[in-house]
Amino acid sequence: MTDEAFIAQNRDADVRALALGKVPDGIDLHFCLAQITGWQTARKKLPSWAQTDGIIYPVRLSMEQCSSEQTALYKQHLVERLLPEGRKSMADLTGGFGIDFSFLAKLFEEADYVERDEKLCEIACHNLPLLGLPEAKVHNMTCEDFVDGMGHFCFVYLDPSRRDVNGRKVVALSDCSPNIEALQDKLLDHAPVVMVKLSPMLDIQDSLRRLRHVSEVHVVSVCGECKEVLLVLCREKNSIKYYCINITTEVQTYCADNRDTEPTIAPLPERFLYEPNASILKAGVQNALCQDYGVRKLHPFSHLFTFAHFIEDFPGRAFTIEDSYNFSKNEIKRLQKDVSQCNLTVRNFPSTVAELRKRLKLREGGDCYLFATTLCDGSHVLLRCKQALSKQSEKSK
Repeated sequence: MTDEAFIAQNRDADVRALALGKVPDGIDLHFCLAQITGWQTARKKLPSWAQTDGIIYPVRLSMEQCSSEQTALYKQHLVERLLPEGRKSMADLTGGFGIDFSFLAKLFEEADYVERDEKLCEIACHNLPLLGLPEAKVHNMTCEDFVDGMGHFCFVYLDPSRRDVNGRKVVALSDCSPNIEALQDKLLDHAPVVMVKLSPMLDIQDSLRRLRHVSEVHVVSVCGECKEVLLVLCREKNSIKYYCINITTEVQTYCADNRDTEPTIAPLPERFLYEPNASILKAGVQNALCQDYGVRKLHPFSHLFTFAHFIEDFPGRAFTIEDSYNFSKNEIKRLQKDVSQCNLTVRNFPSTVAELRKRLKLREGGDCYLFATTLCDGSHVLLRCKQALSKQSEKSK
């Protein structure tokens, strides 16, 4: 039996059981287990790759760090908007496993993949022709060495490594490799548009202070979980636009021009409660929702909004407020009589979820949502809610 046949036969098997079991003679078990693990990850994370026969997968860490197909497709559509025509050449200076490169390169006549890891370059040379990119050029070298001799490109993409030489995660832009802060002017000498992918853990405002040419910030979430931050650098820099993306069955986009908007404060909660999605909170543009949707904040620091009417297209979750409670003994007893289990959230509140759940003696789960927060007068309150569904969601139930 060949390695390929063993992999195909055991694609759905428990990798740990395979590692402990007996295998046919001549099988490279280490390689086969890596491929089976990689394919099982790709089946959910990279479905089009998983459906392509012959793809070779890298070690687990590279699979964990690579983009998902959903976020790679978003970058592809973004580049189509940024460069609607004349897409002759691009370079990915931190190729990695090649997910982003494979989706971006299809937009250009010529594409260069640059990666310092020799093994990843070998994998790219094998995989890219299978993915419809036989003409892609693979360069096994550092980003810095490639930049020193690079010519002109229409577009350059980088995803700096966010780990130090010991494999530990770093949180500052200056600690990432390559050093985008040092390279930014040189990169823009060779390309009019540069896109940088950063971890959602990095401080966006600190990155903007260090990178002088950012024109757009894209915070990308998938199903409410923030996955990555994209910075678009251009020679012609205007005021910065913030794009907050949440990818579910469709792509929901909220765009804000100003991060310093003053919020409108509500004296009391109204009928509906609104919670912005993770991308909006990470970008720090939640106050702009007051101007764009007419909602009002419960408190300057609570980041929860209220409004008398249901907003169909609000970029986040909407709830109907059914009741509210203060923290007197009688009110807590009334709450416990009304609710036995709930989904508990704290916003601008002096207790953790675990501490408050223990105090309230409420089980987790159910269709009740309880928000512990602070109102504009400084009082603490518990808002009992149920999720408000759009007309489309109600029809699909």
